[in-house]
Amino acid sequence: MRSPAPRALLATASVAVALAAADTYVVVLALTDMMRGVGIGVDALQRATPIVSGFLLGYVAVLPLVGRLADLVDRQRVLLGCLAVFVVGSAVTALAVELPVLVAGRVVQGVGGGGLVPATLALVADLWPAGRRGLPLGVVGAVQELGSVLGPVLGALVLVVADWRAIFWIGAGAGVVLAGLVVVTSGGEVPRPRTATLVLAVLAALASWLALAAPDALTTSVSLGLPFVPIGGADSRLATPIGIVALVLTAAAVASVLRGSWGLLRRADLPGALLLGGALGCVVLTFAAADPAREVVGPLGYALLPLALLLAVAHLVHHRRTAEPLVPRGLVGPLMLRALAASLLAGVALVAVVVDVPLLARLVAGADETEAALVLVRFLLAVPVGAVAGGWAVRHLGDGPVAAGGLGLAAGALAAMSTWGPGSLEQWSATVVLAAAGLGVGLALAPVNDAALAASSEESHGAASALVVVARMVGMVVGLALLTAVGLHRYYAAVGALPDPTDTGALRDAAVVQVSTVFRGAAVAAAVGALVSLTLGRGRTGRREGLPAAASEA
Repeated sequence: MRSPAPRALLATASVAVALAAADTYVVVLALTDMMRGVGIGVDALQRATPIVSGFLLGYVAVLPLVGRLADLVDRQRVLLGCLAVFVVGSAVTALAVELPVLVAGRVVQGVGGGGLVPATLALVADLWPAGRRGLPLGVVGAVQELGSVLGPVLGALVLVVADWRAIFWIGAGAGVVLAGLVVVTSGGEVPRPRTATLVLAVLAALASWLALAAPDALTTSVSLGLPFVPIGGADSRLATPIGIVALVLTAAAVASVLRGSWGLLRRADLPGALLLGGALGCVVLTFAAADPAREVVGPLGYALLPLALLLAVAHLVHHRRTAEPLVPRGLVGPLMLRALAASLLAGVALVAVVVDVPLLARLVAGADETEAALVLVRFLLAVPVGAVAGGWAVRHLGDGPVAAGGLGLAAGALAAMSTWGPGSLEQWSATVVLAAAGLGVGLALAPVNDAALAASSEESHGAASALVVVARMVGMVVGLALLTAVGLHRYYAAVGALPDPTDTGALRDAAVVQVSTVFRGAAVAAAVGALVSLTLGRGRTGRREGLPAAASEA
């Protein structure tokens, strides 16, 4: 299905990507309110970790499968499916009064939000030929990063006039509107589910709303309240007759969807997707669930890492044996590997700034969470500017020089940040350095994506885009953990050498050493990324490595 307004469709998809990016960070200021909403005290912050890591888990684990699906069916269908999943996850999150339900909603949100990215990047490859994709890729990257900036801001504005649940109801409503725009810009054609699937989905939605919302008019009624009474004294709205009905109907609706899509899922290599997604999920839970100020590996990490390795090996064996693997054979060639390496290293540089700049602001300036976030805005606002500039420059300079220049600039800025201490953030030069780091990271986004698309055939643009995003996310999660490990080692060494372990000033200085170590390590990662990026080439000829020009232009 060809869209009669392809650029309008891409604009709509880009806004959807921004919505998902905003939802990643929207909980920054609302987290304590969300905890109270599900009965968790603010003194049990570690129990709230899954609220954040759950979204990231869904986001990363589904990327390879959705990227492959985007190569097998119309991008519009993938966008609509992902938006539908995102809306469902947002509604579940908004209705949650228990932590497991809240986490489940966040995971479903992540699944829908993560799937939007590869489909949108593949749309760029559909609409622009190799050599002219830089600017639109830069615009998509800029809109995505802008969503990350606006998420906490919009969340704070909503909290001024409403509670945290309104944030997710607004997200659900925005998802519905965007789905409508996708339909309009696609020519008005909508994939029609089977009647049985549609009926089950409507009944599941109604039962789930009744179970989770538990309207007072029904729960307090003598005649209508029985379905809302917990079974066996359980303290859960799902452990009620209406809750069990909702779970059964939801399972039946999902089974009906899977049954209708079974042929497509087999072509997309569902077993391979489960193995690779499981491995990625274990990695995310291992490191994202850890407190970066105290530990490297989360509570279950030492069990999950061996499982991740086992799943990864099983995926490699499956990939060799299956006829149509999840990652098409020949896709991960030399150029693709270099693009993935550059994306991974850019992720390391990005996350070091996002996590440790606010930490440094709290340490040396006594900033609270809001003030520390405002310090980070100097960096975050520069990233989308760099993304657009990088996309424009790719057409004139090529992928390699632009990505290398951007990551080189980020490396220099991070090296300067590694020398910061008390009073540094109050100087005007701190704004310049943070902006330079943001510009540098942003400059690298479009050329890396462009190189990955150039390294793939038209039939695998979705899979290629998914791999680039997976590499960046893995770089962020694992890179932060490894840099934190080195930083904690230096912190404990500094504390062990203190003559007075109770000296708060000296302890603060030791913590600054930890942050400086993270910045220094990120600077090295960015510098290596710059060197790798130089090998991406100066121009895009539209040829995929190992294929003749005719094949790549087909």
